[in-house]
Amino acid sequence: MKIVRQVGSLAFVAGLFTSIFAGIPWYVVISDDPVIAWWLRIAIFCLLGGILVVLLSVALETKKIKRPSEGLLEPESEAEVLLLNSAEIPGREVTEVLSLVQGHTVFAIWLGKDLSAIIRLVLGGELTEYTEMMGRARQTATIRMIAAAARMGADAIINVRYMTTSVVGSAAELLAYGTAVKLSA
Repeated sequence: MKIVRQVGSLAFVAGLFTSIFAGIPWYVVISDDPVIAWWLRIAIFCLLGGILVVLLSVALETKKIKRPSEGLLEPESEAEVLLLNSAEIPGREVTEVLSLVQGHTVFAIWLGKDLSAIIRLVLGGELTEYTEMMGRARQTATIRMIAAAARMGADAIINVRYMTTSVVGSAAELLAYGTAVKLSA
């Protein structure tokens, strides 16, 4: 079923882009009724060309950046910092409160998955596209928060919390925060 949904999403995006990047230019060049001024034709081609360049550059950039946590701690190093959503750690004592630490990211999904989610919104059911997006965002924000605590020399982050807000359209901001502390041995 997921493959069928992917094919449908790709067909939608292909149709949309063909209409915009082939249909409009074809109409501008071929159509004589109504006559379109030469300067307006140039402006339309500049507009569409600019959009296409931006979309292609974002697509290429997205392909290159596969690890959202690039430049941060590797997964083996993350185990050194304990994460808790409580203020007390059984069997350990907080010896020093270092600082508030946070990790932050903004994620979005591509138009095809957004369309699938909108259809599912109408028909009902879990919006798996957004569930996956928020899972990746939560993981990225957590890694960034742990990296900030590790740079301070923290043993643990207590009172860990997550906060999310909608930025624009299907983009969501996720903030992970907590208190970096040192623990007794």
